[in-house]
Amino acid sequence: MELNAAVALVTGAGRGLGLHIARELVARGAKVYATARNPAGVDVPGAVVLPLDVTDQASVDAAAAAASDVTLLVNNAGVATFTNLVDGPLDDVRLEMETHYFGTLRMVRAFAPVLAAGGGGAVVNVLSALSWVTYLHATSYSAAKAAEWSLTNGVRLELAAQGTVVSGVHLGAADTDMMRQWDVPKLAPEFVAAAVADGIERGDLEILVDDAAVQAKAALAADVRMVYPQLG
Repeated sequence: MELNAAVALVTGAGRGLGLHIARELVARGAKVYATARNPAGVDVPGAVVLPLDVTDQASVDAAAAAASDVTLLVNNAGVATFTNLVDGPLDDVRLEMETHYFGTLRMVRAFAPVLAAGGGGAVVNVLSALSWVTYLHATSYSAAKAAEWSLTNGVRLELAAQGTVVSGVHLGAADTDMMRQWDVPKLAPEFVAAAVADGIERGDLEILVDDAAVQAKAALAADVRMVYPQLG
């Protein structure tokens, strides 16, 4: 995809990776709809700002009607509650699944006809290395991202006939508000945004941003006790 001819919609563009991806796409010449639940907080010069809550079907439908020329859908909106599956609040588990899985699905369903009308276009789902590996206090998030990864594979097959390319982005930690409390190596969000844009232009189906993503994918073929040595 030539980004200087693309019309992109980015979810969760008010902060974090979504903000930087939207800015990167504008810098590469794309027309960009930058969306957020609070549109007043979106700071993407040159973008068209729209309100959007991916957990609300009416909001999704309104965005699809307002952005009927989209050729590139970037599903980035997310939430992290740092909840465990067994003993964490079930409402937090539901929120993560509602946002990452059902929110992405709502967006794909709403924009699939828009992309088809524009010749196919592309969908990019911002996933995580945690789609493939999990950690305590992130097991709910990881489960939601794993579901979103499976969704990505599914809609890739379903939308192939209309010429829509569906890509998944995987990375470890980025230096955003979501990861502020964690003392781990973090990628600059500008670096991630550039890697995502490069992957879109190449037509990559999987955009593995860093070694953490590469290693997490490789671990899928490893013995479970090697991946999680704490199991003994």
